[in-house]
Amino acid sequence: MACIPAPRVIFWTPWSRWDFYCARMAIIPTLRPPIRFSTNISHRISAGCLKCPTTVSMASGVTSPKLSGPVCRRTKRAAGGVPLFEALYADPARLKSFLAAMSAISHGANMIIASKFPWARYKTFADAGAAQGDLAVQIALTNPHLSGIGFDLAEVGPIFEEYVEKSGVTGRLRFVAGSFFEQPLPKADVILMGHILHDWGIDDKRRLIRKAYDAVPEGGALIVYETIIDDDRSKNAFGLMMSLNMLIETPAGFDYTGADCQGWMKEAGFRETRVEHLAGPDSMVIGIR
Repeated sequence: MACIPAPRVIFWTPWSRWDFYCARMAIIPTLRPPIRFSTNISHRISAGCLKCPTTVSMASGVTSPKLSGPVCRRTKRAAGGVPLFEALYADPARLKSFLAAMSAISHGANMIIASKFPWARYKTFADAGAAQGDLAVQIALTNPHLSGIGFDLAEVGPIFEEYVEKSGVTGRLRFVAGSFFEQPLPKADVILMGHILHDWGIDDKRRLIRKAYDAVPEGGALIVYETIIDDDRSKNAFGLMMSLNMLIETPAGFDYTGADCQGWMKEAGFRETRVEHLAGPDSMVIGIR
């Protein structure tokens, strides 16, 4: 029998979602060196952010100059004024490894979404924050009548296109570059957001849901999925821990209950909403316009 070493110590970093899942599943993360945090005031002074008590510093193990140095959780910026997610996306090799990791931890839920949702009613879809593209690929493979879009920052494009080509669905999936905060979402019958909303605060969550509402036609759908917390906040312990994780590693992100998300969808104008379990701690919240 193969010997499985103990999981490494978890450091709360932009990669900690991967570390967190891996520790739970006893899979050893090898995609990046550890990054240790410090809240020493000297780091906040060097960051030019002395008045911000939420600044943390990444001290070692990072080769990208845009990722080394302090990160201010209030302003979402790393050293040199680079927004946190832009800093993450600045190193192509590291980005490719990170996105592959995201596919690995989402693959099971992606396959269930591809088969469980009533796709026969729709013709097009767009995955907002598509990453490597596994969700879009699984939907396309399971539903040959569909065509889809992967929407993400431009740096993701070559990685998405390579994965789509290897999966044999190039003719039905295409990449559209953009920021979902700066541009409208692509028009489609169904918009998907997987492990996206928990990165952001409540105002941004509502803003993205409203953008999805504007992007779908009458009868169109929004699918939001991640570690949705049960409404009485007593059963999905992993979702609660993930929410704590997001509060630590992002300026304002947090996980939420199905009722929370349904409420935001209804505020945006979706007339029907429901929550459906996927696998493990993951569920999807569906809104119909």
